[in-house]
Amino acid sequence: MGRNADGATDRAGDTAEPDAHASPDPLPDADGDAARLAAALREARDRRADAERAVAEHGEATLATVGDAVDRLDRLLERYADSATGTGDFQAYVEFQGEFASVVEDLDEDVPGHEAFERANEAVDGRRLSESDFERAREALAPVRDLAGRLDEREAATNAVHEAERDAQRRVGALDDRIDELERLVELGEADLDAPVDDLREPVVGYDDAVRDAFAEFRREAPARAVLSFVAEAADTPFVDYTAPPPELVEFLAETPAGDEPITDLLAYADYSASKLDHYVDDPGTFTARVRPHRTYLERLSADPLTVGWPPPSAETLRFQREELVSLVAKFADEDVVARARALRDAADHPEYERLRRAAAAEAELSDAEFERVAAGAAAEELAAARARRAALSAALDGGE
Repeated sequence: MGRNADGATDRAGDTAEPDAHASPDPLPDADGDAARLAAALREARDRRADAERAVAEHGEATLATVGDAVDRLDRLLERYADSATGTGDFQAYVEFQGEFASVVEDLDEDVPGHEAFERANEAVDGRRLSESDFERAREALAPVRDLAGRLDEREAATNAVHEAERDAQRRVGALDDRIDELERLVELGEADLDAPVDDLREPVVGYDDAVRDAFAEFRREAPARAVLSFVAEAADTPFVDYTAPPPELVEFLAETPAGDEPITDLLAYADYSASKLDHYVDDPGTFTARVRPHRTYLERLSADPLTVGWPPPSAETLRFQREELVSLVAKFADEDVVARARALRDAADHPEYERLRRAAAAEAELSDAEFERVAAGAAAEELAAARARRAALSAALDGGE
């Protein structure tokens, strides 16, 4: 892989011409509204501060007393609106006036808005009441209803802050992901495309191909119990990512002649009817109960956890991985495959390993359009913009501007 004389990417299987339909990868919506979210957070905090000051002016307990009185009076006005007005029930009229006056008289004279409570009481303190009297009482209570609402406003403002903080934190998370992507893009886009990647490709890909062939033969020819025993051992190593086989399957295959059969035969048996299976295993019922539930596991067993992969991991990871692979591969593969596993150490010790690995990753992961975004500086600009948006949101979350 390399660059042609005009600087365009020249890679096997790709055209050097840029995609006519390609366009710069825009920042996702999650990135674009950071300023709005920061402003919303500041506004919500300002609202909460105003609400807290409004409550502190009279005190929470006092406002709660006012609110309780307003609620009780509103309920009385609602309950007696029909029965205590006009030529309605005289008893209801008496009860209403008594209960209404009692609520007002129980309030201390220094309670904020006391005059409004008295005006409301005066509005319904007549020999005969009408709907307009009830309406005047409700209007008279408007100032204290606003006072009582300060507690509700403080709660609503606090909830608004929590929602704004949650939204901002979610955007920070989205920006973190985007920044990671762009950093990776810039890093790979600046890789040395003229690096001799084949210096790594031959030992790594050559080993991977060889171990796949060797494991396929092992899985096809060896007794199932031997294959699962190997996989169980390999699953205990940190750099070989096998899932340990189901214990009940291992136990069954260790105790029955069916364990001498290759995995491919066991999978075939799992599809047989009970009468046909009776010709191949000693206990068809137990075989079906123990093997059939795990057929997917058996079908998916492959050499993938034993491979290095392309592009390869860091040199340090490959060194540790190589030590485990040499020991494990020797249990089923011939010396040629083991020798290839040993040679991975030489590959990891290549003096320019990271340069070659970065070039391999760029070749494998990036399109021509992405290379051109890096070359044109567009990716770096997007990265700077994402970092700036994240900084603004973080500052807003921390209480700054």
